Amino acid sequence: MNKNYEHCLEMLLEHEGGFVNHPKDPGGITNLGVTKRVYEDWVEREVSEQEMRDLTKEDVAPIYKSNYWDRCKCNSLDSGLDFSVFDWAVNSGSGRSAKALQTIVGADADGAIGPATLALVSNNSAENLIEKMYHARQEFYEGLSTFDTFGRGWSRRNKETLEASLEMMD
Repeated sequence: MNKNYEHCLEMLLEHEGGFVNHPKDPGGITNLGVTKRVYEDWVEREVSEQEMRDLTKEDVAPIYKSNYWDRCKCNSLDSGLDFSVFDWAVNSGSGRSAKALQTIVGADADGAIGPATLALVSNNSAENLIEKMYHARQEFYEGLSTFDTFGRGWSRRNKETLEASLEMMD
C-alpha cells in the first residue's frame, strides 16, 4: 500500500529525542529512543554508555525497521495508520501496538499481525482505526503507575501522533 518508513522514522525520531537516563524510566540508558538493552541485543555484545551517547540515526534506523516497522507490517497499512501503529510499537513494544490494533478490528489479539488481521483492517477506514488507536493508547498510558511522572509527555506524544497520522491519510 505505501512505503512511508523514512517519513515515519523522521517523525518518530522527533518524539524520541536524544540521550536520556531517567532514574524512573525502566528502559534505563536510551538514545534516539533505543534502550541500551535493545542496542546490545542488536549488536550482540555489551556496549558502553559512551557508545550509547554516540548513536546516530544510521545506527538506529535498521533496528526500527526490523523490530517495529516490519514486525507490525506497517508497509501493509494505510498511510497514517502505519505511523500510529509504528509510533506506539516503538514507545511500548510491537506486541502491545499489534494487540491493540487486533482488538480494535476484532482479530485474535496474539501480537502478530498477519493476513487475518490485515483483512479485518481493510474492512475499516484508516481514520476510524487511527482514532481508536489513539484512545486505546491513552487508556493504556493512564493505567500505568508511572503516568504521574511521564504521563504529560506520553499524552502529548499520543496527540501529536494522532494529528500527524490523520494528516498523512491518502
